[in-house]
Amino acid sequence: MPDIPPHLVFDGHNDVLLRLHKKAKTGVETDFLDGDGEGHLDLPRMLKGGFGGGLFAVYVPSGQSLADMDKLMQGKRYDVPLPAVIEAAEAQPVALAMAAILFRIERASQGAFRLCRSAADIRNCLAEGTIAAVFHMEGAEAIDRNLDGLEVLYRAGLRSLGPVWSRPTIFGHGVPFRYPSTPDTGPGLTDAGKALITACNDLGIAIDVSHLNEKGFWDVARLSRAPLIATHSNAHAICPHARNLTDRQLHAIADSGGMVGLNFATCFLRPDGQRGADTPLDTMARHLDHLIAEAGLDHVGFGTDFDGAQVPQDIGDVTGLPVLQAFLGRHGYDDASLRKLCHENWIAVLERTWGA
Repeated sequence: MPDIPPHLVFDGHNDVLLRLHKKAKTGVETDFLDGDGEGHLDLPRMLKGGFGGGLFAVYVPSGQSLADMDKLMQGKRYDVPLPAVIEAAEAQPVALAMAAILFRIERASQGAFRLCRSAADIRNCLAEGTIAAVFHMEGAEAIDRNLDGLEVLYRAGLRSLGPVWSRPTIFGHGVPFRYPSTPDTGPGLTDAGKALITACNDLGIAIDVSHLNEKGFWDVARLSRAPLIATHSNAHAICPHARNLTDRQLHAIADSGGMVGLNFATCFLRPDGQRGADTPLDTMARHLDHLIAEAGLDHVGFGTDFDGAQVPQDIGDVTGLPVLQAFLGRHGYDDASLRKLCHENWIAVLERTWGA
């Protein structure tokens, strides 16, 4: 088995493709590879921060800006209305444009960045110092009811899919940005959603439950033959946000052989549900401790949400990953535990999902 440097991080979720797509210009792959210094991620900063790879999300935005969300997610209580359904005909061009950015980055990288379709691909990339990218979709809006799009996207390299973002689709219902709230906020999967889960199992596509409401989560748990994976979610017991996972959900994830990635987004970390760059690393450690206490060390990793959320200022961007690792070391996590959290657990759960 390839020898992987112990500090390398494989990440459950980032939104760099959305950030690049929003530039609305050609040549964004060169910006990423040369280092545009914007947002949280680009290739030079990834290499500096020990970012070995992760799930690169294709996400079709609803139209709200981060500033709009900031205004709505304030106060002791808030409840951001769920955005409207986006039809496949509208979503597909956007999703394909973002996927094309991912493929162009790989082609232009001269071997520094590689799309991975197997656990062995990820291991080899991390051992070689190549960024290991997994094509992930956050929300299945671009997939039609007949699932023809799923088949095509799989052939293009799609290996991980969230049936919903925090809005409804023809497949299910997203959990709203609501605080305080349980994740039990609406109905479960539709019949089309249940068919989607079966099709993902048959193809070997990982199913991400991060944005599903609780009834949808339990539908996936009953239907899926694969591990339950929450790519970027936190502990509801510490931050009672609708987006976070209850202890019962964490137990189900562990029982399935699944995985939860600690989300770096401050509004899902802080007990008060607010955004704030001054969120201390100790708050992240509290979530990590709780996730491990409920799901077990072998079922937890990182799901940064880089380029899709505000993260603690002590991390700042991807170059701050060593700061977090050093803090967790002082907090009591030994080297073997940190290796599991940084990359070993993610590779293992994807191998259980995809095969070797």
